[in-house]
Amino acid sequence: MSRLHSENHLVSRIGWLRAAVLGANDGIVSTASLIMGVATASAGTSQILVAGAAGLVAGAMSMAAGEYVSVSSQADTEEADLARERTELETQPDAELDELTQIYVKRGLSHDLARQVAVQLTANNVLDAHSRDELGIVDHMAARPIEAALTSAVTFAVGAALPLMMVVLSPASMLVYGVAGASLAFLALLGAIGAQAGGANVLRATTRVTFWGAFAMALTAGIGALVGTAV
Repeated sequence: MSRLHSENHLVSRIGWLRAAVLGANDGIVSTASLIMGVATASAGTSQILVAGAAGLVAGAMSMAAGEYVSVSSQADTEEADLARERTELETQPDAELDELTQIYVKRGLSHDLARQVAVQLTANNVLDAHSRDELGIVDHMAARPIEAALTSAVTFAVGAALPLMMVVLSPASMLVYGVAGASLAFLALLGAIGAQAGGANVLRATTRVTFWGAFAMALTAGIGALVGTAV
């Protein structure tokens, strides 16, 4: 006798996972790059700490505001589509039922079976059936602006605190190397965790995030060195 079993699909994590990985990655890369640029410009440790702390606060607020505005726009679009769908369901119920039937036919059902499915689903919850199958709006993928903003801000701050911590722990003569090495290790760890949580290829994700982090830090370190020499 077969038993029913529950499944935890990874796609249900995509809302918070995207914001968390983006926030932490941005926090490490942007703050480490800022520190590298200031450090190679021959600034003192106190100046580097001030710049890094300012970058942490500004970056966290920027991430929160950016995520909130972006995801709010998505939420507004979804709500506008749902409002229009409600109106169409009230004024053109037969046409909407035909439209839902055709959606199921295109997915492989016979016309008669598709009609039966459409009728039964709309009898249960007509708006839910159309929002899911016509508009592609499902609960675990719905836009959540506040959740995205808070997740991005917190994870950015945590990510930014890691290279900033290395400024305090590293000797002045080894500061650039300490920040660079630790930040790349943090990025590799973040890539592995994000890939594991999302069910992606760990090696590919780790390599990708580490490469671009190293590129960003090398670029800002080079600019800092040039500016420091010029000044």
